[in-house]
Formats: sequence, structure tokens, C-alpha cells
Amino acid sequence: MQVSASIFKAYDVRGVVPSTLDERVAEALGLAFGTVARRQDERTVAVGRDGRLSGPALSAALIRGLVAAGIDVIDVGVVTTPMLYFAAATLCHSGIQVTGSHNPKDYNGFKMVLGGRAIYGDDIQALRQLIERDGGERAEGGRVRHVNVAGPYRDRIVGDVKLARPMKIVVDCGNGVAGASAPALFRALGCEVIELFSEVDGNFPHHHPDPSKPENLRDVIRALAETDAELGLAFDGDGDRLGIVTKDGHNIFPDRQMVLFARDVLSRVPGGAIVYDVKCSQRLGPAIEAAGGVPHIYKTGHSLIKARMKELDSPLGGEMSGHIFFKERWFGFDDGSYAGARLLEILSRHPDANAVLNGLPTSHSTPELNVACAEGEPHAVVKALVDLARFEAPARVSTIDGVRVDWPDGFGLIRASNTTPVLVLRFEGQTTEALHRIEATMLDLLKQAKPDAVVGASAH
Repeated sequence: MQVSASIFKAYDVRGVVPSTLDERVAEALGLAFGTVARRQDERTVAVGRDGRLSGPALSAALIRGLVAAGIDVIDVGVVTTPMLYFAAATLCHSGIQVTGSHNPKDYNGFKMVLGGRAIYGDDIQALRQLIERDGGERAEGGRVRHVNVAGPYRDRIVGDVKLARPMKIVVDCGNGVAGASAPALFRALGCEVIELFSEVDGNFPHHHPDPSKPENLRDVIRALAETDAELGLAFDGDGDRLGIVTKDGHNIFPDRQMVLFARDVLSRVPGGAIVYDVKCSQRLGPAIEAAGGVPHIYKTGHSLIKARMKELDSPLGGEMSGHIFFKERWFGFDDGSYAGARLLEILSRHPDANAVLNGLPTSHSTPELNVACAEGEPHAVVKALVDLARFEAPARVSTIDGVRVDWPDGFGLIRASNTTPVLVLRFEGQTTEALHRIEATMLDLLKQAKPDAVVGASAH
């Protein structure tokens, strides 16, 4: 069977419905995944879906393919991606979430866990090749059972996280699937919750569910200004990322969140390795060291960070995109609701939560910037940049994921996206002067490798 190669991304399968992704593709993926699972002696796969309009049909087709491969399917229904991961960690070892994450509403896709490991890269390409070659192996005995994981998931978090005092918060789910579970979870923890857009609606009528975009936080900021709530939380479309907004309307970016989480985790796991991606602040490493931990900077990508955490037995990891991974007291997967719960646990110990958040280390930085490229061009540009990046001390050059150059007063990053044909840029300075100098230096470097580069805002 021929499928569009473009939907097989670095960390998941994702495309536009129905032009590149439809029920036929979903069923073929189910058969291929089920075949690979059985070869690894995995006989049970959990399946969930977010609130997208194409979800029911794609999920049903995926399940048909899995059953045809002889797989026992645990259908957990409409859940956040972390709740699917929870099912795959407590009921079995493998799972697939039907989700378009934070993409526009006509997208959908599949995030996959096989044998307790988020699959990515070559494993995803192997599924494509199996579909194109012979589709996979059919087997008898597959069946479907329905399990509600909402109760056990909530009970596990409420049994783990304890607030020192009640808190009043704004929760904006952006009509994503977290609306079906997050407000109730925070109430169960003892919070008073002002809900925004909790109704799960795949049309996303109010704003797009992507808290990494400042324009999607306007409603939270307004609600905080108009009420006596002390904090705002916002979730992306499938609930695996968290946005944090202070009472005075400041967005606490994930690399600053990581400082707070690292201090807390390291108080119980001294000497722990904390993993974070190359887009994170230069301030994060020293903050981890000051808290008694070992900082490990690594490649961007939630599947890559999870794999690195396993290698290092890390209790905590995080990405600038908003994926936070708690292994200490949790399962090691990215979960916006759980991260929100842990945040409230920490902040509830203080009379002024916003003073704690605003007191985190900060610097002057650009948001994530993109340079559009031709298909296949970004990695070629980065290869050229690696050869061109010759900087004198005290500058330090890292090529672990693109080119990151650290100076004593800031850093610049140019890397190739693994999901879309763009270069990803980020610049940070401890002063505005340092930021402007570093940005100019890195853009000069970029122009040597790609003279026609045009820098624009990230489109995620």
C-alpha cells in the first residue's frame, strides 16, 4: 500500500485529514504496529484519542488494524495523551494516542509507545516500510475491551500531590481534550477553579490550544486581571504541555519552570541528572548545579529526551516547547496536568505564589524563530554551519543538535526542525546589548550558509 511519506515524522505520524491521512492509513498503521508489537511479544495495546473531529473514525480504523494483527486492544476513549501513556504504563506496556496535538484542526496523527518506550526516528520509518511492503501479518484472537482510566489516573495524582493551602486558579483548556479532566483534577486537589473553554470541541472556536503562543494566553491574562485568582494554567490540544501565567500577566516559559521543578526534585534526589534541550536558557544549567544536581543538555524532541532520561536514570527532564517529564514520583512521561499539580504543590507552600515565579532567574531572549527552507534543506544548512562555526574563547560551540554557541553573557542557537522544513533559531542575552550582539553574530553566520535566509516567527 502506498502512503504519503510526509506524514511519518521524527516523533510521530501526523498529517492533514483526509488528504494525507485517512481511515485507510489508520487501519494500515494498526496492522503494521500490531505486527511489530507481536514480534516483540507485546500482545496488548491501549488506544485513546483527543477531541478532534476526525478522531472517532481514525481511532475505530486503527483498532480494526490492531485487532486484525491479533492484538488485544484496551480502548480508553477520549483522553489526554498523558492519560493514554498512563494506561500504557499501568494496564499494559504499549499504546497509541490518536491526536493532532497543537496542530490546526484539520490535522490528526498518532503518538506511539511500544514496550514501554516512545518510538521515534527509524522505528517510525520501519512502520512506513512495513505498510508499503506487505502491510504486516494478520492473526486470530484480537479483541477489544473498553476501560475508563479517568478515575485511576486522578486518584493516582491526588494520592501523590498535596497542597499546603487551597489556591484559586484559572484553567484554560482551549477546547482541547484536557477540558474533560483537568478542571476536575485541580478541584480534587483542593483548588477553586475558574474554567475557560473546557468544552471539548475540535473546531477550537475560541483560540488555538497552544500555550507556547502568547496570543493564546490573552483570555487567561484577562481572567486573572478581573478576578481574585492567583495563577493561570493553560493546556495544549492533547494535554501534554503546560502554560503558566502569573497574576500580573507574565508567561513563565518552560525553561524557567524547570528551575523551580529541579530545585524541588533535587531536594529529594540529591545529585540527580536533570535533562533539558538545547533551546533552554543558559541560566538553567547553573541553577541545577546550585540545587545539587547535574545538568545534561540534549537534543530537542520529547521522545529523545525520554530516551536520554532512561539512560541517565534521570528524575526530571524538560523541553522549551513545554514538555515536562517527571520520573520522581511519576512515570517519566510528559503530562501537563501532572506538571500543573506539582507546580501548585510547590507554590502552595508560599503565601505569594507570584513572587516565587517572578523571582526565578531571567534574561532577555527572543521567542523561537523560524527560517523557512526547501524540503531537505535545513539539515544541509546546519551541516555547513557546523563547518563554519569557528569562535574564539570564551565562546563554546556545541553541535549536539544544530549549532549552539555559548558566551559568558548569553547564547545563540540554529538547528534543523525534525518535524517541518525550517531552521529553528533562539537567542538569549543577560542584557539587551548582549542579546542584540549575539543575534547579529549568529545571523551573520547563518547568512554565510544560507544567503537568502528570512527570519520569521515560529509557526509550530
